[in-house]
Amino acid sequence: MNQLFRRKIYSDTDTSTSLLRVLGVWDIVFFGIAAIIGAGSFSSLGEAIFRGGPGVIVLYLICGFACGFTALCYAEFASRIPTAGSAYTYAYASFGELIAWIIGWALIMEYSFGNIYVAFSWSDYFTSFLGRLDIHIPEYLSCSYTEAKKAFFSTPQSTNSELLNAWKNAPVLGGLKIILDIPALVINGLITWLCFVGVKESKNFNNALVILKLAVIVLVILVGYKFINTGNWTPLNPETQVTSFMPNGFAGVMSAVSGVFFAYIGFDALSVLSEETKDPQKTLPKGMIISLALCTVIYIALTLVLTGMVDYRKFDGVGDPLSFIFEKTNANVAWMELTVSFIAIIAITTVLLVFQMGQPRIWYAMSRDGLMPKKFQEVHPKYKTPSFATIITGTVVGIPILFTDKSFILDFTSIGTIFAFVLVCAGVLMLPAKEKIKGRFHLPYINGKIIFPVLFIGTLFGFHYFQPEFFSNLMDWKDPNEGEFRASIFFFIIVNLILCVFTFIKNFSLIPLIGLSSCLYLLTGMSHDNWFWFGLWFAIGLVIYFFYGYRNSKLRQA
Repeated sequence: MNQLFRRKIYSDTDTSTSLLRVLGVWDIVFFGIAAIIGAGSFSSLGEAIFRGGPGVIVLYLICGFACGFTALCYAEFASRIPTAGSAYTYAYASFGELIAWIIGWALIMEYSFGNIYVAFSWSDYFTSFLGRLDIHIPEYLSCSYTEAKKAFFSTPQSTNSELLNAWKNAPVLGGLKIILDIPALVINGLITWLCFVGVKESKNFNNALVILKLAVIVLVILVGYKFINTGNWTPLNPETQVTSFMPNGFAGVMSAVSGVFFAYIGFDALSVLSEETKDPQKTLPKGMIISLALCTVIYIALTLVLTGMVDYRKFDGVGDPLSFIFEKTNANVAWMELTVSFIAIIAITTVLLVFQMGQPRIWYAMSRDGLMPKKFQEVHPKYKTPSFATIITGTVVGIPILFTDKSFILDFTSIGTIFAFVLVCAGVLMLPAKEKIKGRFHLPYINGKIIFPVLFIGTLFGFHYFQPEFFSNLMDWKDPNEGEFRASIFFFIIVNLILCVFTFIKNFSLIPLIGLSSCLYLLTGMSHDNWFWFGLWFAIGLVIYFFYGYRNSKLRQA
């Protein structure tokens, strides 16, 4: 049993690696922007706005706040442990092998399933762009089989004409309708090849595309600003006949957590590039924090522009919101519609690149520890990349593209990532004090003994003052609209009260505490279905660990 929680000791001066160190601070910043600003802003933003209304901007602020504190925790780990593996490596150092495996397994889910969603989004924008050029790919060759089937047999039937036509017109082979998302499969193959041939090539390609992406986002904000109608920020609720910034209530805002949080996924992927970064103890923390801060500002501006230009209810089923706002029925700016559609393809391509670079390095790190087969450590003699792991990553992403749908993938990815963030923040609380070394990042220690309990309990009383009806119905878990959310909030409160007690006793640091509490709050937006599939994924992972990882662990054999 002790072996399961035995910690691995990493030297903060051991930066030896067979990988090629070529990345500087601004390379890391650009990779961060590439990963964060992509499918989240160009695709899932539409769904988030529809669910939460203009009030979804509050959720972006909450997510930005949570990710900011989490980024500081990642930066602390990156400063101490400049090796590949991200949260997996950090968990190995703070919690031991079993928790490290769980985190590694969660990261595999995040990067692979996240890239499936991103590949679908890329396909949506690509086919949309071609359509505006009067080039049309058959619907059954540009969408998911599962989505088409779900749309056709749903009650009431979906109004999405593309999905309905795909199901109606698809050729049949052996009694099975042939519906494939060919663009998604093709872009996955091309990105896998780019990651295979080298990080230097990937870096140069990425930096060029990020500059172009940022330029068009600034253009969207500047052009869209002229069409803002402030009345759209306080729409009329058709049921209550009351204008509100949150027309679907706060529960409606929280229901958009998967889409909003997905927009922030990416900064954590930077930590897997430790062994390809120059002076990682300084470079990674700085690049991570800068990229997250810049992206948060961009998201706030984009959300304000989109919700001000178009009524939030129009975003139902919209997969390309940034081009949608410039269509004839909205702002009617044809050149912007075409420009945004094209640049969105580029933006999402950069996200695919970063995620596809991230997962092989998780395989690589776990294999080096004996928890995965040795084949995953294989580094290409010419390109100096984890070649076998990169090929497997492309395969793991490519196969589910054939049968999954975007909504499931979005929720599944978000819950796994938030869970990983929770353990990273908690891991920092477990770390011993370290000697301060000039030039390296050091997470400031602020004693949370008194501050955290006062902040949390004070916030509870403040929320109760402004929303007394929510607390009066807190135990009503059978409500079809808010029951699940209330149950989640109840357990969130209990966990945080326990944290308050331990903080008072152990003098925990305030910054990781706030990061931990914020991420726990984001988990309250997940449904029981999300938790079921999340639990199933981890059950599979534990079976693999005990049948292979535990027996072959190098730490166990040492």
